[in-house]
Amino acid sequence: MAFFRGRRAEVPKVDLEHLPRHVAIIMDGNGRWAKRRGLPRRAGHAAGAETFRTIATFAKELGLEYLTVYAFSTENWKRPKDEVDAIMRLLEKYLHEAIETMARDKVKMAFFGDLSPLAANLRALCRETEEISKGYDGCQVNICLNYGGRDELVRAAKAFALDCVEGRADPCHLTEDAFGGYLYSAGVPDPDLVIRPSGEIRTSNFLVWQSAYAEFYFTDVLWPDFSKEDLLRALAAYQNRSRRYGGV
Repeated sequence: MAFFRGRRAEVPKVDLEHLPRHVAIIMDGNGRWAKRRGLPRRAGHAAGAETFRTIATFAKELGLEYLTVYAFSTENWKRPKDEVDAIMRLLEKYLHEAIETMARDKVKMAFFGDLSPLAANLRALCRETEEISKGYDGCQVNICLNYGGRDELVRAAKAFALDCVEGRADPCHLTEDAFGGYLYSAGVPDPDLVIRPSGEIRTSNFLVWQSAYAEFYFTDVLWPDFSKEDLLRALAAYQNRSRRYGGV
């Protein structure tokens, strides 16, 4: 597995004809960004939400087919209630705005994760944005919400086991492709590049199955400060790698 620790430097040239199909980002560093400025953590999440809006729009402009972001993990419920509430309010605000502009922007949206613990109005907004965007082509933005990679695998295993018990599947004929159909990401190609801002060098239970052969890019830049230029640096680093998938 290849790793690259990126720091801000001159923006290298990116070949827009050979972009990865799917880029995934762990949006990390909001709390530290706020703390360094003497602000409450919710201010960091608000700044991070604006960064997400900027990067998602830029990904579409570049021509990326898929962008997946880690918005809220299954472990994030352990955070203080006021912080969790602030994150959910930001998500609700973003979805209302997205619905208003979807006809213009034609960005597809999907959600990976167990949405059942969310408030009813937020679940309804998630379903509405997915339904509206079904007919659109172009960049698909996948928002991982109440998502955990191990939780996803356990849920998929349970669903497959149930299908076996009820005669819809045969464990002797299980393949990787077939198992992938039980994941939240069914029908979406695996990420080619996973980006983690904030200086942490771990994947934090993100896309455990899907990122098995992804390239990783780590940068010290905190998510609210992550810019279009930082995305271009990550893409350029990816294009300088050789992906052999176990071959020579």
